[in-house]
Amino acid sequence: MGYPAFIGLRYSFSRQRNRFTALVSLVSMLGMVIGVASLIVVLSVMNGFAGELRGRILALVPHGYLVFEDPKAAADWEGLAARVAADPAVLGVAPYSREKALLGAGRGQRGVQLTGIDTARESSVSRMPATLVAGRLEALDEAPFRVVLGATLARMLGVGIGDTVRVTLPRFTATPLGLFPRSRRLEVVGLFRVGAAQDAELAYVSLDTASRLLGNDGLPTGLKLRTADLFAAPATLGRLAATLPDGVRPVPWSDTQGSLFRAVRMEKLTVSLLLLSVVAVAAFNIVATLVMSVAEKREDIAVLRTLGADPPAILRLFVVHGAALACLGVAVGAVLGIVLALSVDRIAAGLEGLLQARLFDPAVYFITGLPAELRWSDVAAVVAASLALGLVATLYPAWRASQVAPAEALRRG
Repeated sequence: MGYPAFIGLRYSFSRQRNRFTALVSLVSMLGMVIGVASLIVVLSVMNGFAGELRGRILALVPHGYLVFEDPKAAADWEGLAARVAADPAVLGVAPYSREKALLGAGRGQRGVQLTGIDTARESSVSRMPATLVAGRLEALDEAPFRVVLGATLARMLGVGIGDTVRVTLPRFTATPLGLFPRSRRLEVVGLFRVGAAQDAELAYVSLDTASRLLGNDGLPTGLKLRTADLFAAPATLGRLAATLPDGVRPVPWSDTQGSLFRAVRMEKLTVSLLLLSVVAVAAFNIVATLVMSVAEKREDIAVLRTLGADPPAILRLFVVHGAALACLGVAVGAVLGIVLALSVDRIAAGLEGLLQARLFDPAVYFITGLPAELRWSDVAAVVAASLALGLVATLYPAWRASQVAPAEALRRG
């Protein structure tokens, strides 16, 4: 850009500027710094929360299900499982049975999702066995009518290992006195904890126990699948759908849990736009800075015009001046935001120690820390959007500077 760039950069960092104009420039730049840093930190924290949410909730959720809508389809479930497992994109297949139930102990009662699992295959489709904090999963197969509960559910019911709970199912048994809901006592042999809502909602029994409770002749209600890529699971199930027999419906994890993660993405987008408005306000403060600079340097602009500078050169000069302020603010804000995002957990721990208080009480929140996941794609997007706003803010004042009439400016001077 030649001499316009040289003059614009020199003027941006000159010590001989009007003090008030320099103060407004500094405030504008600090606004850019704070806005960019805040946006990077908040996006990183939201990425961290989404990652924690995904890791905890999907620890017990398979990547997909094959639901047997027709009991005849369940007759050859082992053959279907073998065919599905042969697909290169499928890493594990396991049968399951599922029903809503009511668990009670003493005077406490809770609605749960009772799931019958194959203890030998469950680790191939979920991380449930690794989440046990008490007891053994294999104990479910050693005797019938045993159950593994979520730690939160067990606390709500006031039970522990070795205690019994009463399960009531929406299935009816005919007796001489009439129809009664099917009910049975189950011995608690294990507790699991993932640090999410499932700790209060799920209970696991063996497939044999589920068959006795549900009366389904030992047949599962579907198959659980684990795929090579979580986010490609819907496409994988869509491809498998063409090979499935009648009465088998594929259900990807996104159909059961997708709304939660879509809500998280929407929140991230909303917060990003709100914080970007802070950057926009700071960027358009550059407009005031440049307008004041143009008013202050009208005579200098006129001198440049008389020396041969054309209007496009004057326009480029003030664009460089404004862009230099924006670039400096964005650069400092990006560095500050990256440093804060990488150390936000230590900062949170330091604040807890300083204030002698827990920011996230374990009794209230499942997540007890402040997770952060810095993504360079987010940093690049924030920097690009901020620079674009800063550049747009320079255009109008720069155009006004290029329209200054040399003779009139010198006469007034």
